[in-house]
Amino acid sequence: MSKNHAPQLSVVLPVYRSKDILQALVMALTKHLQLITPHYEIIFVNDGCPDGSSEKLRELTGKFPRLTVIDLAKNVGQHRAVLTGLAQASGQYVAIMDADLQDPPQALPLLMAKIDEGYAAVFAGRRGRYERADRLLTSRVFKRALHLLTGVPADAGMYVMLERSLVQQVILINFFFPFVVAMIGCVGRPITSLPVVRNRRPVGESAYSSLKRLKTAVLALSAVLVWKVRKRKRYLQKPYQAPISQIVTPSKDEYLKEELNAVLSESP
Repeated sequence: MSKNHAPQLSVVLPVYRSKDILQALVMALTKHLQLITPHYEIIFVNDGCPDGSSEKLRELTGKFPRLTVIDLAKNVGQHRAVLTGLAQASGQYVAIMDADLQDPPQALPLLMAKIDEGYAAVFAGRRGRYERADRLLTSRVFKRALHLLTGVPADAGMYVMLERSLVQQVILINFFFPFVVAMIGCVGRPITSLPVVRNRRPVGESAYSSLKRLKTAVLALSAVLVWKVRKRKRYLQKPYQAPISQIVTPSKDEYLKEELNAVLSESP
């Protein structure tokens, strides 16, 4: 992509056990992103997934020239994978989404428009019965606690739109246990949410068991408390980045072809 046509919008998606829905996800994202801007990038971060997701993503890079794949050398967890993707993103706006087709891409332009009202981050406030009632209940209790500690909306999940300067701040926050939603709140910038109905997972199950959810919640809340009482070393000297084994990026020829087509389509 030429310097004058740097991405307006980057979308970062951590991948773990999502092989069977990756093609449908990329097709849905591409369809909606093309309606927003011709200058976008999609960044998948393969979190050491053993199910063949890496091979599927590399296959898709040959079909979708706006796709970048970051293969991590080992599994580091959803939030560390997201931070690694954020450090690679270059868009004026940066969205974070789950890679399980539960976050509807048609909400992206609504989140971008809200950013332009003066917010640094706009969350897609989770609505609907997208998981079991008991999991919804425990999730709401945790999110309420997170809201009280950090100021993030009580309906906030990982589907969020960030403006560029906030991304640079978030990737430098020094949490002993990274939790991106809390890190966004700790920066102290204006944030809000828009209600978005979340879909049920079309295939497979969540990688978060009940025990893992509880452990994550305890560690996330503890990380916020430690960060708040810490007077020094709140911020890193350089962004966190998980060990990367490979980055697959689109070829320059494909970018130039897309740019030429865009110019020709805009000509009278």
